[in-house]
Amino acid sequence: MSSKQQGRDFLASVGHYFDKAAALTQHPEGLLNQIKMCNSVYTFKFPIRKGDGYQTITAWRAQHSHHKLPVKGGIRFSDDANEDEVVALASLMTYKCAIVDVPFGGAKGAVKINPKEFSKTELEQVTRRYTAELIKKNFIGPALDVPAPDYGTGAREMAWIADTYLAFHPEQIDALGCVTGKTVSQGGIRGRNEATGLGVFYGLREVCDHAEDMKTLGLERGIEGKRVVVQGLGNVGYHAAKFCSEGGAILVGIAEYEGAIYDPKGIDLESLMRHRKETGSILNFGTAKNLDRREDALELDCDILIPAALENQITAENAPRIKAKIIGEAANGPVTADAEDILQAKGVLVIPDIYINAGGVTVSYFEWLKNLSRVRFGRIEKRFEQGAFDRILQLIEKESGRTLSDEERRTIARGADEVDLVYSGLEETMIGSYHQIREIWKQKETVETLRTAAFVGAINKIAISYAELGVFP
Repeated sequence: MSSKQQGRDFLASVGHYFDKAAALTQHPEGLLNQIKMCNSVYTFKFPIRKGDGYQTITAWRAQHSHHKLPVKGGIRFSDDANEDEVVALASLMTYKCAIVDVPFGGAKGAVKINPKEFSKTELEQVTRRYTAELIKKNFIGPALDVPAPDYGTGAREMAWIADTYLAFHPEQIDALGCVTGKTVSQGGIRGRNEATGLGVFYGLREVCDHAEDMKTLGLERGIEGKRVVVQGLGNVGYHAAKFCSEGGAILVGIAEYEGAIYDPKGIDLESLMRHRKETGSILNFGTAKNLDRREDALELDCDILIPAALENQITAENAPRIKAKIIGEAANGPVTADAEDILQAKGVLVIPDIYINAGGVTVSYFEWLKNLSRVRFGRIEKRFEQGAFDRILQLIEKESGRTLSDEERRTIARGADEVDLVYSGLEETMIGSYHQIREIWKQKETVETLRTAAFVGAINKIAISYAELGVFP
């Protein structure tokens, strides 16, 4: 299937989910159409010098919803990128931000290149020229549109974007807020790198904490002991696997582009990463079995399957063979609409992407706030908190007659660092958002899936925003 057809199918799938949820609300048709439709798409081409000649690059930036500003969404570098895919991803960003109560509209960007075929200098040319084109059309800015990393991009590209924006707008005191996902030295925030994967863990842990739902699936309460398979060892997949393992889950399967492995006794993630660094592959690792095809990992016997690669990975073709009891969509759109119908009939609990992978945009929101305030989280209050805790401990020691060791005192009296506050804020967001979704799911008999409940919740919140603006009564 061509990438263009995949993009069309992806957009149609998002539209299908929206329509299914919208039918369960009481909002007028005009308002629902306003929420569903993409507000604007900027398609453009630009030349860059490559080798001894020039290459024309195609790029996009889609702003799906302006019910809140700025809009927010990543930029991906991929030779499979297309306009329908960008619009679909921007749509998901709108609903995702609404679900986790982050005050952004949804957006997404893409540059149609394979970054592996470009040198660092050429990638910098592409990134800076892409940013300049967005600046010309007012498609970027801390109050307008705030990009972030996505597939094929990272902190390096975000630093180039910020530097280019600053060159055009040196007078803006909050200019660093034009993009998130930067390194800490460039105005980024501690905890952003692992945020999406950590959010996946917090979400899965909260889902597994409901004994009633786990009983329906034939599982025990809690994430401890759950057998997990992860597809994709990029930033999101690696950190999801890492935090799930640290939380007591057993990593039994891993899939990457070079292949897939399985070990029912468990895979040590850090040992696997060292093996991959040494050999260039996850294959032939310890006692793990190499699978014939990397796609076979999706069909392994497990409790939790985490597809953390690209969209359209679980389809109507392979859904009947899925053995997982829970699927956490760490990637955007890994389960197609047809596949979800099959999985629902099998009793599989699909935790939708618009909730479970919202950790990235949540911490990006924290970074944006940091850039606007121009102060590191914890800088003002950390020492005050530490002093207050220390005085409490002194009083306890005096009344109890026991003297704490230096290590005990440091552990108990420590004030919160920036990363502590980020983790705490992310954890609160993922727990609170899941409770909202689950309440809709359990209270309404017509809401069959968590995805539909999430979309209903997002639509209701966006509708309230429009009503408060006076756009729709």
